[in-house]
Amino acid sequence: MEEKTITYRKIPVWQVILGQLKNGASMAFYVLIGMVTYLGSGGYGIDTIVVGTLLTVSRVFDGVIDPFLAVWIDRFNTKHGKLRILMLIGLGVRALAVLLLFNIFSNGKHGIVMFLILYLLNIVGNSIFDIVSNMIPAVMTNDPKQRPSIEVWGTVYSYLFPTVFTVISTMVILPKFNNEYSVAYLSTICILYVVIAAVLTLISFIGLTPIDKPENFEGLSASEDGDDVSVRDMMKFLKDNKPFRLYTISCVAEKLAQNVNSQSIITTMVFGILVGNIQFGTMLTIVSMLPAIIFAIIGAKYAGKHGNLEAARTWTLVSMAIAAVSIAFCAVIDMKNISANIIFTVLFFILLLAGNGAKMCITTANGAMRADIVDYELVRSGKYLPAVVTATYNFIDQIVTSLGATIATFGVAMIGYKNTLPQPTDPATGAVKFMGLFLYFGLPLITWALGYLALKGYHLTKEEMVNVQAAIAEKRSEENA
Repeated sequence: MEEKTITYRKIPVWQVILGQLKNGASMAFYVLIGMVTYLGSGGYGIDTIVVGTLLTVSRVFDGVIDPFLAVWIDRFNTKHGKLRILMLIGLGVRALAVLLLFNIFSNGKHGIVMFLILYLLNIVGNSIFDIVSNMIPAVMTNDPKQRPSIEVWGTVYSYLFPTVFTVISTMVILPKFNNEYSVAYLSTICILYVVIAAVLTLISFIGLTPIDKPENFEGLSASEDGDDVSVRDMMKFLKDNKPFRLYTISCVAEKLAQNVNSQSIITTMVFGILVGNIQFGTMLTIVSMLPAIIFAIIGAKYAGKHGNLEAARTWTLVSMAIAAVSIAFCAVIDMKNISANIIFTVLFFILLLAGNGAKMCITTANGAMRADIVDYELVRSGKYLPAVVTATYNFIDQIVTSLGATIATFGVAMIGYKNTLPQPTDPATGAVKFMGLFLYFGLPLITWALGYLALKGYHLTKEEMVNVQAAIAEKRSEENA
């Protein structure tokens, strides 16, 4: 009954569909940077472990600059809003950085220093774009039923576009370079991905224009200067907002594993070496990904009915079960039979489909939970801090997940890849199988368990969020009066 008294802010579905295309732009760079290990080795002459260490240090840098960028972003206001202007700045900086990194200076003559400088420049652009991008769901709507549906489109794009990019790069472009991740190959896909990212960003502006208004970034402070944001706000937010801390532990644990098994050297081990046919493995992954999009819709409906917290916990348990079955299945068979035996192909496909679907449901719930935290903080402190919430999360996320590239490179180094990197033509040894399955399925299983335990103390249930929205509506009414 209480929920009916709240007038929620909603937007048309077409705006959501177009606005969330910014996730596709982010994924273009994400997939590209996932291959930077090969670039460091082949284009700049850096050893495998050194590349992994550099990427770790770079992600720490990413986390350190996020708080300062967040304060700037939350203070940045124009009569035309802030989202589109800042996204263009982030896109421009990142595009310049990767074009220099992958195309201009990747001739083997510039070494570690140039590699690191350009990679750090890429991180600055990425941070600006992603902080602003992650603010969008909270700005779009506060409706507890529409908010998960917004995350559906973001989740679909976050899985669909990397899949499409992988098809293009692995099945169309890579064979033209003898199935080797050469510098020439990386330079080619860099130009392609930058163009795609720019187009998707500009299209997303069509959906973002109606919400990119100054009034949508106002807090609840009574004084004229009460909405000023400072680093102190960020520290206080992190100290006093318990739901955020628990949410961050849960999400960051899961993202660490995601960061590891999305590294191209790991997917090369699993599908190129163990399955024995990287094109077949890529196609199987893609075919299992597209139907899994339906799960995102199911997950959103479940979250709308039971709340984002309940959805996150339920689908985490499902993901853990699927990962355990996947490990057992792959451990007892010769994985090369997956591409040769129709029964094994179907079984592996079902596991990939179920795993991808459950992960989509988790991503949908997690995105909506972050928007809930923005609104909870608005009631708690009176300040509307979407950029601070995003950047504080990113700060912790980057510090922890910076270990992803290091874990991947150290993992392959432990089984003999110290001066070289896994290629699809390498032999499928027992060590490769153990490490491939552990990093691809085992590590996510462990981190999901940690995330599930962290959410036990998270109290922003569906019922509590109704109270939060009612409090916001009441304070808005008082201000207007």
